[in-house]
Amino acid sequence: MSIPSVPETFDIIVVGAGHAGCEAAMAAAHMGMQTLLLTINADRIGHLSCNPAIGGLAKGHMVKEIDALGGMMGKWADQAGIQFRILNTRKGPAVRSSRAQIDRAEYLKVVQRDIFTCPNLFVRQETAASLTVENGRITGVVTTLGETIPCRAALLTTGTFLQGLIHVGLKNFSGGRYGDPASQGLSPRLKELGLELGRLKTGTVPRLLKSSVDYSVMEEQPGDNPPRPFSFDSPGIALPQLPCFVTWTTERTHEIIRSGFDRSPMFTGVIKGTGARYCPSIEDKIARFPDKDRHQIFVEPEGLTSFEVYPNGIPTSLPLDVQKALVASIPGLEKAQIIRPGYAIEYDFVPPTQLRPTLETKAVRGLYLAGQINGTSGYEEAAGQGLWAAINAVRSLRGEPEFVLTRNQAYIAVLVDDLVTKGTQEPYRMFTSRAEHRLLLREDNADERLTPLGREIGLVDDSRWERFTAKQKALREIMAGLESIRVRPDAATKETVEAMGGTIPQKAVSLKELLRQPELSIGSLALLWPELAGFDGEALEEAEIQAKYEGYLQRQQELVDRFEKMERTALPEDMVYTGIPGLSREVVEKLTRIQPRTLGQAGRISGITPAALSCLEIQLKKMGKI
Repeated sequence: MSIPSVPETFDIIVVGAGHAGCEAAMAAAHMGMQTLLLTINADRIGHLSCNPAIGGLAKGHMVKEIDALGGMMGKWADQAGIQFRILNTRKGPAVRSSRAQIDRAEYLKVVQRDIFTCPNLFVRQETAASLTVENGRITGVVTTLGETIPCRAALLTTGTFLQGLIHVGLKNFSGGRYGDPASQGLSPRLKELGLELGRLKTGTVPRLLKSSVDYSVMEEQPGDNPPRPFSFDSPGIALPQLPCFVTWTTERTHEIIRSGFDRSPMFTGVIKGTGARYCPSIEDKIARFPDKDRHQIFVEPEGLTSFEVYPNGIPTSLPLDVQKALVASIPGLEKAQIIRPGYAIEYDFVPPTQLRPTLETKAVRGLYLAGQINGTSGYEEAAGQGLWAAINAVRSLRGEPEFVLTRNQAYIAVLVDDLVTKGTQEPYRMFTSRAEHRLLLREDNADERLTPLGREIGLVDDSRWERFTAKQKALREIMAGLESIRVRPDAATKETVEAMGGTIPQKAVSLKELLRQPELSIGSLALLWPELAGFDGEALEEAEIQAKYEGYLQRQQELVDRFEKMERTALPEDMVYTGIPGLSREVVEKLTRIQPRTLGQAGRISGITPAALSCLEIQLKKMGKI
C-alpha cells in the first residue's frame, strides 16, 4: 500500500469540520483536489451539535438534492438513522419531506470513517488564526501554532465558532459550542480584508438522562414502517428503529419560565445577536404567545446506546435553576436529570450579500464561505452550501465555468440566491414556501433534476449512474404504457375499476387519464396492466406524480419559461449604476453593493421596482448588451 505524501501546497483548505466542512472536504477530494480539513477538535468531526435529526420540512428536499449531486449527507443519515418519517404526506408531493432521527455516536463514526479514508483528503487538528492574501487572492491559512499552510483556495465553514460566546442565565463564557473553544483570530482578519461582520444567536435544549424519564405518561410516536432512506443509492436502513415520545409544557412550566425573565440573557439585553425567528427559545415562545396554554415537546432518542435524550421544543438560555424547575414541571420529566444545560450562543457571521453566487467572497478571490458563517441555520442548509462552494472552488481552480443553478432547479439554489441577493438579518432557515416552483422541486425527482449535473461535475460514479439511468428508463416505459394502454367502458372493465375504488369513465381513456381519479393509485392499475407490478417503486411513485399533476406541472413550467428571459439577461460584473437615468439613489446603492449577475437577480433585491428593471433593460440596450 502506497502512503500518500502531504502536499507542500494544498489545492483547497477547508476550515471547520461540521456539516458544511465535511461535505465540502469530501466533494473537493472526490473531484481530485489535494484537500486539507482543518478542525479545532478532530473527535467532533461530523458532530450533530444540536438536535439528533436530519431532514424535515424543506430540509429533506435539500438532503435529497445533496445526494443527487453526489454529496454525502443522505448516505451518512441512512447509515446512522434510528427513525425515518415522511412528513406532510396528506398535503401533496411538493411539500412532502423526509426526516430521520439519528444515532449521534453512529453518525460521528460513519462520517469520520469516510473522512479519514478518503483519497486526497488530509486532516489536522489545528485552529485557524489568520489568512494570507497576495494580490487580492488567498494564499494560505495561518494556525495558532504559527504555521502557515499554503493553499490555492480556502473555504471557511466556521459554524458558531467565530468569537462564540455561550450564555446560561447571566453567566457567559467563550466557546464555539459547549465543551469546545471559540475561534478568536479569524474575525479581525476578515475585517482587515474588507468584509463586514454581524452577530447572530442560536440555542439548544438541556440534555436529559434517559433512565430518569417516565415514558408511560407520554404519547409514543413511531417511525414509518418500512423506513424510507434519503439516498437514491441507499442499500437500505441498517440500524434498529426507535420511537420518539410526545409531551407538553403546562401552565406551571410557563409560570416558572416567566419567573426567570429577569435573569434571562435575552430579555435583559445581555445577548446582542439576533436569534432565529422560526426556532425560538421556550422563553421567547412564552413571551410571544402568552395566551397559548401549552407547547409540544418531542422527546427524541440520541442513539441506540446513548444515556441521553433530547427534549426538542425547549431550547433555553435561562439560569440552570430555572431550567431544572421547568423540566420538572413537564409530564414525564418530573424526575428527569439534566446532564448538559441548555444554552444560547452568539457568534460572528458575514452578511452574505458580500458573496458571489458561487459563495466566493467579493473581497478576496479564492476565499469561499459556507454554512452558519453566511447567516444560515440548520445542518442541511450548511451541507448544501458546503457542497456548492466546494464544487465552485474546484471548477475555478480548473478554469471551468462556475456552478450556479437557477431557482427552478433546486432548493439549494433558492437558498444561495436568497443569501447573496437579499442577505439576512437573522438565522436563515429553508421552507418550501421560499421556492416559487416547488411542485417542480420535489423530493422524488431530485435525482432527475440533479444527478446528470453531478455526473458532469465528477461526483456521481459509474455504479450510481447505472442505477439512475435504469430508473429513468423504467420511468419512460411506465409513462409510455400509461399513455398508450386504453381502457373501454365495458362490463368487465367497469367491474375491475370499481374493485380498484374508481369510477369507470363514459368513454375509452388512457391509463394516465384514469389515474387522475383521486381514489386511484398507480399500484392499483396493475389489475389492468399486470406488468406494472414489476417496475421499481421509486419510478412508479414519480410516474404517478407526473400523471396526476400533469396540468399543474405544465403551468409551473410555463412560469419558469416566462422568467427565463430575465435570468438569461446578464448584467456586467463591473456595471456602473451611478448616472443611469431613472434610478434612485437607494436603488443605485443596492445594485452597487450586491452587483447582481442578471436582470432576474436584480428583480429579487428588496426595493428594486419593475420601473428600475425597465431602466436597467434600456441601459443594457444602449450598451449593446441585449
